[in-house]
Amino acid sequence: MKKILFIPLLMMSLTAMAQNVMTSELLWKLGRVTPLGISKDGKNVVYKVTTPSVAANTSETKFYTLPVIGGNPTEVKDTKDLLKDKNTSPDGKYLVYNEEVKLEKVLGKDFYPELEKSDVKIYDGLNYRHWDTWNEGKFNHVFYKENKEGAVGIDILKGENFDSPQKPFGGDEDYIWSPDSKSILYISKKKTGTDYAISTNTNIYEYNLQTGKTTNRTEENLGYDTAPQFSSTGNLTWLQMKRDGFEADKNDLMVRFRGLQMNLTATWDGTVDSFIWSKDGNKIYFVAPIDGTKQLFEVNFPSLTNPEASGASTVRQISNGAFDVNDLIGFSGDNIIVTRTDMNHAAEIFSYNLKKNSWKQLSNVNTATYNSLALSKTEKRYVTTTDGKKMLVWVVLPPNFDATKKYPTLLYCQGGPQSALTQFYSYRWNLQLMAANGYIVVAPNRRGMPGHGVEWNEQISKDWGGQVMDDYLSAIDAVAKEKYVDTSRLGCIGASYGGYSVFYLAGIHNNRFKTFIAHDGVFNIQSMFGTTEEVFFSNWDFGGAYWEKDNAAAQKTYTTFNPMTLVEKWNKPILIIQGGKDFRVPIGQGQEAFQAAQLRGLKSRFLYFPEENHWVLKPQNAQVWQGEFFKWLKETL
Repeated sequence: MKKILFIPLLMMSLTAMAQNVMTSELLWKLGRVTPLGISKDGKNVVYKVTTPSVAANTSETKFYTLPVIGGNPTEVKDTKDLLKDKNTSPDGKYLVYNEEVKLEKVLGKDFYPELEKSDVKIYDGLNYRHWDTWNEGKFNHVFYKENKEGAVGIDILKGENFDSPQKPFGGDEDYIWSPDSKSILYISKKKTGTDYAISTNTNIYEYNLQTGKTTNRTEENLGYDTAPQFSSTGNLTWLQMKRDGFEADKNDLMVRFRGLQMNLTATWDGTVDSFIWSKDGNKIYFVAPIDGTKQLFEVNFPSLTNPEASGASTVRQISNGAFDVNDLIGFSGDNIIVTRTDMNHAAEIFSYNLKKNSWKQLSNVNTATYNSLALSKTEKRYVTTTDGKKMLVWVVLPPNFDATKKYPTLLYCQGGPQSALTQFYSYRWNLQLMAANGYIVVAPNRRGMPGHGVEWNEQISKDWGGQVMDDYLSAIDAVAKEKYVDTSRLGCIGASYGGYSVFYLAGIHNNRFKTFIAHDGVFNIQSMFGTTEEVFFSNWDFGGAYWEKDNAAAQKTYTTFNPMTLVEKWNKPILIIQGGKDFRVPIGQGQEAFQAAQLRGLKSRFLYFPEENHWVLKPQNAQVWQGEFFKWLKETL
């Protein structure tokens, strides 16, 4: 009798457990996987797992090894002896590293030593702040020293007021050793002041240890040169954008071989995210956005047999599916080890067999959690735009979706503006969490997104309020035709350029939407131009400065495409979120938008994070963000 009763009770328990859905609290308990590399013996993947603690408002990090063939992870205290140190020269004689060096007088006490308690900064040029940090006259410099106790470091940029690693996000990936250990190659944008602020012209420099001389290896290129790497056969490889000032230009794979410079992806209609050489030096594997995902590609290196045949390289997509390939970790036999995400799953480590075209999941940091949840369903649709193009739209349906019911629906506006909307997993703009709270999410790959050809990606520049706005409305109108969409409860949400989109759509939506949420969005393009730090972005995407009265493209941006000019048509509630340390889209943007909404008499709320930048990174702040996000939707939608 007990056995008979136990089985249905167990089934009921499992069913109840399976009906759990993602919550904001659970989202911030997930372990965040970061790969560190393949162990020196080739047998293990080495990685770390960072787990936030909301109670402590900090995070804890642990390190693990995992067999490349699959198996159970082993926690380790130190990874130093497990991994090859890229910062040790190939001959083992030297170490390369970076330190911050004070070179310029900026602070009040720099000029007035007797007034050491003064709190003032004095600038004579631009680049006085970047991302979330004020310039205090310090620069990142690359050093090297002998690999022995007590060795003294040598600054290879001594006296130069330039950064390497690059700010704000550069790390030791910005410098490498040459295979013969005779030189150090590093990335730097050797410009200052206004020239620095309006340019993307980073170059690869080579410092010779014996002579102390530095040579610019990419002087002929005017845009970004990044990610230097040598093949096993000694060929320098890097990523290159051609046009100065265009941060979202096509990113190509460049190789220098026997004095020749070859663009392996010149004729391919896409842009490269990251790459890794095959062990034999015959192929390069790379990640790139394609049709709303990020996939694995390969390109052959034809010059091994024909050095003149720069056009003989062929790009081939080798993975496909509703997921993103992210980090390229290394190789094990016929397998390439990577990380993968999708809209329902945070990053885990996978192995992809290049011969069998088959996947194997290696890490399972969050698998048990996801197995206990009812997950959202992601549908891939194509919508015809107003100019007759085919646009991919992701539609995320709530867990346990019932097509006979009606659901409130959110139009998700991606930032960038030229960032791919793929099978990403965010700890803030988490589409799974939105769906778990009962919302359908419509996420269009509107104009300006990579993964649909270079022309599609570039069309948004100087056209922020043009075709892209029709793309948004085409997407929400198409999905709203479904019987399960409650057209009386449509919301519009987004951050950065997505926040701009929210502000703009609030003035042209023709009563489609019932509520809006904008995070760190551009509200007043003119004041944005005057306060953002990377001026090259505004110059390129806005078309120029607001005082260029004869510049038709710029004037259209500052008038027709400026959300502040549409405030008189705002007629629905709006939540405005702003980071106090956001120098990319500075605080005034959020303040101006909130003040306008309040003076217009609209239901509005200002959510201000004084210590956060363009993102929200602290665990407790993130919980408040999620709490206010869903509280607003509950109140207004």
